[in-house]
Amino acid sequence: MEIKITCFKAYDARGKVPDELNTDIAYRVGRAYAEFIKPKSIAIGRDNRLSSNELFDALSQGLVDSGVDVLDLGLCGTEAVYFAAFHQNLDGGIMITASHNPVDYNGFKFVQKGARPISSDTGLEDIRRIAETGEFKTSLSKGKIIPLDLREDYVKHLLDYLGDIDKLKPLKIISNPGNGTAGPVIDLLEPYLPFEFIKIQHHPDGNFPNGVPNPLLPEGRSATTKAIAEYNADLGLAWDGDFDRCFLFDHNGRFIEGYYIVGLLGEAMLKNNPGDKVVHDPRLTWNTIELVTKAGGEAIQSKAGHAFIKETMRKVNAVYGGEMSAHHFFRDFGYCDSGMVPWLLLTKMMSEQNKTLAQLVDERIEAYPVSGEINVTVDNPRSILTSLKQHYTGLQPRIDEIDGLGMDFGNWRFNVRPSNTEPLLRINVESRGDQELMEAKRDELLGLIEG
Repeated sequence: MEIKITCFKAYDARGKVPDELNTDIAYRVGRAYAEFIKPKSIAIGRDNRLSSNELFDALSQGLVDSGVDVLDLGLCGTEAVYFAAFHQNLDGGIMITASHNPVDYNGFKFVQKGARPISSDTGLEDIRRIAETGEFKTSLSKGKIIPLDLREDYVKHLLDYLGDIDKLKPLKIISNPGNGTAGPVIDLLEPYLPFEFIKIQHHPDGNFPNGVPNPLLPEGRSATTKAIAEYNADLGLAWDGDFDRCFLFDHNGRFIEGYYIVGLLGEAMLKNNPGDKVVHDPRLTWNTIELVTKAGGEAIQSKAGHAFIKETMRKVNAVYGGEMSAHHFFRDFGYCDSGMVPWLLLTKMMSEQNKTLAQLVDERIEAYPVSGEINVTVDNPRSILTSLKQHYTGLQPRIDEIDGLGMDFGNWRFNVRPSNTEPLLRINVESRGDQELMEAKRDELLGLIEG
């Protein structure tokens, strides 16, 4: 029987359970993935949402009925699926998660061989169409569900980024998984590290008693900030539900914009990979370009979005890629994003340079003040971009339209880009060492957009 499936987005499938995503849809998606990818074996992981187990059962049944072996990773973060796909050289993987969406949502993130992402441009629409028809080829044999425990290999891989662990300082770290799935990984890493972890909202709980974890929202940061002050900690860490994004707080409890972390990690990765390439998104750029260039690397700009960053990284064989949205990608991690590698690298930097995180970023924040991403709901995003371009063209800026509209005026610049999924414009402004100018231009831009 043919049905309409509405939970497929540009890069994944995500929707309200059971209205937009349920066991019937999950079964169909398993069959459709098998028909389109034609895998022999794939890894499946799941987050701790209350619907994840039943969706796993249905999705796996669809794959098994198609003759595919399912390697069951159990409860994990999205990066465990990426790791399994590239580490075991599998034909693909699916993560069951809705990341930071509301508690009654769930979804799927898909990869193919080598942990390459599957987006609407590379097969997601085909998988949806096949799932909707419900007309699946009969498999002569059935697959099996096989438990796969890669935790030991995964932890060893993470620790390899640190080099000599004995050189790390005994930092006191607040760890806040927000009752998502990062907590068990901290528990696995803890015995190998000289850090004292103060764990809050630590245990996975699909009811999310403290709210769905999303530290990009100011209200999602207060618990971490308070704990840093209470325990006089050196560093604060927080993650979203499937911990593909890592958020950092300094010893003052200050949330550090992801933009400044991109520059630091680019610098860190180039230390052992001189002359290599670092990929960044176009929203905020100057700090990253300066640090990467000073470290002897080459900064390469890519359209924002994990599929684009990963594609660009593979094309130029970049050692690292970073987005200001707190996604960080590593060549040695299958060109995929990890929520664990970034904070490990930063503790290494803090130890080697004998600096706090604040000392690592303060000078950069002063050199390149930013507005932070501002979202404005509009009826006609494309026509607003056209009018902005016309308004400012007389000042003869450098114009960049790789992703939305970027205009560089020498002492300040902006990027305004439309959302892929909502009637929104996302605005970012930065200046060269002039907070007042940045704020004035931010307000000027908002005035033009909001009319």
